This record gives sequence, C-alpha cells and structure tokens, in this order.
Amino acid sequence: MLPFWIALQFLSSLPIRLPGMPQPQEMGRSLLFYPAVGGVFGVLLWGLSIALTGAPLLLHAALLLTAWVLLSGGLHLDGLADSADAWLGGFGDRERTLTIMKDPRSGPIAVVTLGLVLLLKFSALVALIEQHNTAALILAPLIGRASMLALFLSTRYVRAGGLGQALSEHLPRAVGQQVLILSGLACLLIGGFGGGVAVLLAAIAFVGLRQLMINRLGGTTGDTAGALLELLEVVVLVGLAL
Repeated sequence: MLPFWIALQFLSSLPIRLPGMPQPQEMGRSLLFYPAVGGVFGVLLWGLSIALTGAPLLLHAALLLTAWVLLSGGLHLDGLADSADAWLGGFGDRERTLTIMKDPRSGPIAVVTLGLVLLLKFSALVALIEQHNTAALILAPLIGRASMLALFLSTRYVRAGGLGQALSEHLPRAVGQQVLILSGLACLLIGGFGGGVAVLLAAIAFVGLRQLMINRLGGTTGDTAGALLELLEVVVLVGLAL
C-alpha cells in the first residue's frame, strides 16, 4: 500500500507522513493510485456537501470549492498558472516556454486564468447543488486524477530529472491501462449516463490539450499535467451542470 500513501501525500494536503524517501519504482507505481486518490477527494467532498444541506446555496458552493482547493493544497492550480504564463509568454518557442514554467512568479495571464477557472467551478457547483447532482463531486476529481495517469502513459516527459521523470520511467504501463479502464467503469457505476457523458467530455478535452502540449513542448511536464487536471475538472463540472 506504500504507493497509495505516496500518491495521497503528493496529491493532497492531508497529514500523511512516509517513513523515508520512496524508491523510484514505488514512485512510478504511485501513479496507479491517482484515480483512487481522486475518489477519496470525491467522497470527502460528497460528505461535506451532505453536511452542508440546508446552507445558503452560494455559501454551500463556496465552502465546497474552498475545501476542494485546500485538499489539493493548490498544487495543480500552481501548475495551471505556470502553464498559462508560459503559453502566452513563450511565443510558440519550446525552450522559452519551459524556462517561463520554472519562474515561480505569476503574471497577469496566470491570475486571469486562475480567476476564470475558479469562477467556472463555483458557478458549476451552484448549478449542480441546485440539481442535487452529488455524483459530479466524485466524478470530477476522479477523472481529473485519472487523466494524469493517462497523460504519463501516453506522453513523453520532457523535463530531465526530478519527480516527473521517475514517475514516467517507472510507471507499470500494462497495469496502468487496466487501472484507466477500471476508472472509466467506476465513473459509469457512480454516475450512470451522466458518468458516461463526463468520461466522453473529458476524453475529448484530453486529446485536444495533449496535442497542444506535443505541438509546443514535444511532451508534458509536471506543470502541464497539473493544468490538464484542473481544466478537465472544469470540463466535467460544467458539462454535467449544463
């Protein structure tokens, strides 16, 4: 179960303490548990939503979104912000784009992008609460984190060294494909027809965003993986809310 705890520690702000530095092979296997971590997030958000039943609608949605951001520690929002800055400031140049991603500062385009993403999530949550569609609270984080597994399975990691390279090189690919299939089936069981719609929308967005990464970078980085997760969560929430 160590790979699961590695995944939970990396993807969340929950107080998980590992006994030591994981081996690269364990890091690679931890990717297999990313969808499970998404499921844990979803169950926690679903439980919070149930506890907030009867609260004013806008406050209900705001508290859910706040909990969602706090659970992940803003990790993927940071990746989205870096990617947004790099995509605009890189002017189509691969090396310039990669360099800007390393800059910890956020420019105006990053702030605008984060604001729009959070606004869309909040608005979708308001609509979903009104519709009593609590399954979306599980589907979105599950699909978002499954997308990271899919990305590392299908896309070259382009930044040498660091955590991402270890994840990519030591990911058990055959098992990873099976986990993705099981994740899709889980979405169908959780959401029924809506779960199928969510998977389809996410798959379409995944293909398009992955192609953008390949065209600009020749592959993916940790920042673009985080951006992918955030954008697919938005696609699922908005798609189910409409």
